[in-house]
Amino acid sequence: MKKFSALAVSLLIAATTLSAKEFVSIGTGGMTGTYYPVGGAICRLANKNPDIRCSVESTGGSIYNVNNVLKDELSFGFVQSDVVYDKYNGVGKFKDKGDKNLRAVMSIYPELLAFVVSKSSNIKSYTDVKGKNINVGNPGSGNEFTALIVFDEYGIDVDKELSHRGVLTAQESPMALKDKKIDGYFYMVGHPTANITDASNSLPIDLISVGEKEADAIIAKYPYYAKGTIPSGLYEGIDHDTLTVGVKAVLVTSKNQSDEAVMAVVNSVLENFQEYQNLHPALKLVTKESLLEGLSAPLHPAAQAAFEKAGIIKK
Repeated sequence: MKKFSALAVSLLIAATTLSAKEFVSIGTGGMTGTYYPVGGAICRLANKNPDIRCSVESTGGSIYNVNNVLKDELSFGFVQSDVVYDKYNGVGKFKDKGDKNLRAVMSIYPELLAFVVSKSSNIKSYTDVKGKNINVGNPGSGNEFTALIVFDEYGIDVDKELSHRGVLTAQESPMALKDKKIDGYFYMVGHPTANITDASNSLPIDLISVGEKEADAIIAKYPYYAKGTIPSGLYEGIDHDTLTVGVKAVLVTSKNQSDEAVMAVVNSVLENFQEYQNLHPALKLVTKESLLEGLSAPLHPAAQAAFEKAGIIKK
């Protein structure tokens, strides 16, 4: 009887401990992109905290993540800074559908638009796309949104001047490029990414630069964009720097998310920062200060407190 009582007590303690854990999820993107492995890296660090159980989910990307974070179906989500801005303010693709419950947690890394083309397409610049089969991006994606902005700056009407306007996801695009179903595709992502590496290992590819004048004009119209360079040598056969435009990948949550979960996620990065930087090549150039750059929604109060405690935000 005593043995049974001791067992019952230990099971009760275990059950109490388990129920005390807070289970959180991070919505990311496709498995060949950068969101998914970086989200997994953050979860691994967060899981060092005994009170948190973090899991990573592969999702459709920014728009899916921001909507489902606000429905409390995801605890956190990776979202491009332009999408964060539009959703919080109810403009652009979220006109009259804004939500002031959106909160930023931290900036992750810069995401730069890559226009990936097969060398056999003979596309050397954006002006060479007329009559070509180009995968602009799946409807509502950040890839499509930014690609259309660049095309607009070049005065290209994609519905009239492309031979085919593709709507594949970025994950489907390398195979379509290899099979010659498309001549090029867009991917807004942290670099390097397995997606473009896979494409470059399958066939000769090139990356197309945005002109300096066009990039400056885009930034003047959309202040959440910035110029950036995809360095030479990141991908097989690409021996030149590629000037382009980009945004920040931002980790977001809702104002309803618990202070404990937000604090645990932010502290997991701040307290293990060197390990964090080494978890993915896209994080190599990130600094603790850059975690606060490009945020286009208010910080969650618990994130604010964590950054203040670390001395990154002055009280």
